[in-house]
Amino acid sequence: MELLNKLKVHRAIHNLTQAELALKVGVSRKTINTVENGIFIPSTVLALKVAEVLNVTVEDIFSLK
Repeated sequence: MELLNKLKVHRAIHNLTQAELALKVGVSRKTINTVENGIFIPSTVLALKVAEVLNVTVEDIFSLK
């Protein structure tokens, strides 16, 4: 199975840069970049923080293919 994510889409909807989102969830911009590009699978805590900031569910951002 593969983890699909719509992080970039949801981040764009909220007009946030990678750096702005990173600051809000307490990680580096590079971490957000690697998650968006499927290089890094976020921890449960990070996924929950991102979903909370973007006002969506984790399932709205991440899903299994």
